[in-house]
Amino acid sequence: MHGLKPYLVGHQEFAALYGVEPQQIGQWLAPSRRILDPATAIVVSGVRYWPLGFAARFGTTTARFRQVHVRVRERLIAEQGKGWVADLGDELPAIVGQQEVMELFHLPSQGTLATRIASGTFPTEDWLLSGSPLWLLETVIEAVPALRESARSLPWEVDEAVANALRSGAYNGPGSVVLTRGRHARKSL
Repeated sequence: MHGLKPYLVGHQEFAALYGVEPQQIGQWLAPSRRILDPATAIVVSGVRYWPLGFAARFGTTTARFRQVHVRVRERLIAEQGKGWVADLGDELPAIVGQQEVMELFHLPSQGTLATRIASGTFPTEDWLLSGSPLWLLETVIEAVPALRESARSLPWEVDEAVANALRSGAYNGPGSVVLTRGRHARKSL
C-alpha cells in the first residue's frame, strides 16, 4: 500500500455507483433521514469524500438493499490508476484540497494557487473527484523544491504545524468542516 493512493469517491461518484442523482447523496446525509452517516466521510476543502471500499459496501448496510453498479466501480478504479481499496476514513493518508494547500503555505490568495495549477507548475492532482482536485499531502510536500525554483516572490515554506495536524487528523483550519449552504443554512447553526 505504501506509495499507492487509496481509491476515493465524491458525491458525484458515490451517486454513480448506485445510479442516483448526486443530490440524493445529500438527502441520504440529511439528519431527518439518517441513511448515510456523515462520520463515514472525510472532509477535504469543505467537501465530503468516502473511501471506495465503504461506498461500494454502503448499499448492503441500509434497511433497503441498494445494488452497486460494478462497471462504475471498475471505471472509477481504472480512472484513479494503481491504488488500493480503503474502507474507513482513518485508514487514509493525509489528503489535501486547495483550502488546505493555501493554509499549508499561507498563500496570499486562492488566485495564486489557481494560477499555479492552471499553468502546470503545481503538482498534478492525485484525484479529480466531483470536479475538485485533491492531492496526497506528501505529493505536495515533495514538490516544494520545484515550487521554490519556479517562484518569483513566494517562499513556498511549509508550515510544519499545519502539515503535522493534517497527518495526525487533528487539522481544524479552513476546509476542515462542511459548511451548510442554501436557504436553511442559518437554521443549522
